[in-house]
Amino acid sequence: MKFLGKDPNIIDAYYTATAEGAITAGKPVIVEADGDVAQVSETSGVGSASTFNSNGSFYQACAYDPSNDKLVIAYRDDGNSSYGTAVVATFDGSSFSFGTPVVFESANVAYVDITYQTNSGRVVIAYEDKGNSSYGTAVVGTVSGTSISFGTPAVFESATTRFISVEDRPGALKVFLFYRDIGNSSYGTGCIGTLSGTSISFGTASVFKSAFSSNMGSAFDTDAEKCAFFYSSGNNGYARVATDSGTSISYGTENEFYTGSGGTAGYEKSVVYHASGSKIVAGFRDLADGNAGYAVVGTISGTSISFGTAVKFYASYSAPIRAVYNSDDVNVAFFFLLGADASKNAVIIGTVSGTSISFGTHEVWQTEAADMGDAAYDPDRSKTLFVYRDTNDSNYGKARSFTPAVTNLTAENYIGIAADTYADNEDSTIGIVGCIDRNQTGLTAGQQYFVQTDGTLSTTAGSPSVLAGTAISATELVVKE
Repeated sequence: MKFLGKDPNIIDAYYTATAEGAITAGKPVIVEADGDVAQVSETSGVGSASTFNSNGSFYQACAYDPSNDKLVIAYRDDGNSSYGTAVVATFDGSSFSFGTPVVFESANVAYVDITYQTNSGRVVIAYEDKGNSSYGTAVVGTVSGTSISFGTPAVFESATTRFISVEDRPGALKVFLFYRDIGNSSYGTGCIGTLSGTSISFGTASVFKSAFSSNMGSAFDTDAEKCAFFYSSGNNGYARVATDSGTSISYGTENEFYTGSGGTAGYEKSVVYHASGSKIVAGFRDLADGNAGYAVVGTISGTSISFGTAVKFYASYSAPIRAVYNSDDVNVAFFFLLGADASKNAVIIGTVSGTSISFGTHEVWQTEAADMGDAAYDPDRSKTLFVYRDTNDSNYGKARSFTPAVTNLTAENYIGIAADTYADNEDSTIGIVGCIDRNQTGLTAGQQYFVQTDGTLSTTAGSPSVLAGTAISATELVVKE
C-alpha cells in the first residue's frame, strides 16, 4: 500500500477503467462519456500532398470559388516555357483531384496573384507579363465543372510591374490592384479594375507612396466598405485605406504600424479580413530581427486604419508568410518557413481579441524544404486549402488541406495521471485527485503544472485551463482537480 507524505492514514487514490486507445505512464488522462479513459491528445489536421503540376511550379496563388465549390490555382509553369497557367482543383474533404491545366498567358509570368470576384462569380488573375515588357496585366477566368476558360488579358500598367496584389471589391464588378511601378521610380501605385463579362478594364492609376515600395498585400473590409492595403518602404511597414468611386481610387492617411531598424517585408498574401471581429490582420517579418515572424491587428475607421501592438509568433527566419482566415473557428492560420529547424514548414493559429492577437504552438506540416505559395478557406468543409512548391521534389506544385489540431481535453473531463502504460481496451489504473504520480521528469518542486491540449505538462495554463497538480520533486506530482 502507498501513502501520501508521512501520514500512513492517507492512501493514494486510483480509478480503474478501460483504455480508449493506448495510454503512456505519467500522461494526463480524461474520462469519456461512457466511463472509458483516454490519454489527452491532439489530432493532426494536415492532409497528404497532391500534385497539380509535375514541372517547376513558381509564383503559386489560389482562390476558393464558392459558386462552384472549387479551388482555382494560378502559377508559372516552368515545364511549359514559364507560361502563366491555371488549374481547377476539387477537394472532397480528404483528397484533391485536378482538371486539365489551361494557359492564361502564353509568356513568362511573375508576381502572380488571384482573387475571387464575388459579383461576377469569376476569378481575376493579375501578374507581371514578361512577354510584354513586364507590363502589369490581368485576366478574367470562368470556372465550369473542372475546367476554366479566360477572356483576353488586359494591361493595367504599361511599365515593369511587381509585387502585385489584387483584391475583390464585393458589391460591385470591381477589383483593387496595388503594385510597384518600376516605370515611375518604383513608387507604390494602385488602380481599379472593372469587369464586364470576361473582360476587364482599368481606371487611371494613382500613386499612394512617392518612394520605393514593395511587398504589397490587401484585404477588403465588408463592414467598412473599404480596402486596407499594406506595403513596406525603407525600413518600415505601412498601411492605408483605399476607397473606390467609379473607376477612380483614393487613399486615406498613411499609418506606420511597425518600425524596423533593418527593414520589414512579407505582406504579400499575408493580409486577411477577420470578419467576426471586423479587423484586418497582417503577417510580416522583421529583417532586423532575424526575419522573425510577426502579426498585427488593424481597425478601419472612416478612411484611416489604426493598429494594436505587433506580436512575434516565431523568433527566427520565417519567410515567406501566408495567412488565411478561418470563418468557422474565427481564427487566422499563418503558414511560414520554420527557418531555425532545418527549414521545415509550419503553421500556427492566431486568435484575435479586440486589437490583440495571441498564438498557440506551431505545427510542422512538412519536414523538408518547400516554398509556400498561397492559401484559401473552404467553408463547405471547414478546411484551409493551401498550395506550395516542393523544392525537395523537383519543384513540383502541390496542394494540401489543413484543419487546426483538435484536442479531446475540455475544462471538465481531466481525471488524473496514468499509473502505467496500457494498450487499447486494457484495464488501466489512473491516479486521481490526491494521488502522487511518480512517472515525471524535470519538474520543479512547489510549482503548479497545467495540462496542455497535446497532453504535455507546462507551468503555464493552456486553453482550456486545466490544473494537473503540484510538483513535490523532480519526478513526483500530487494530482489535483
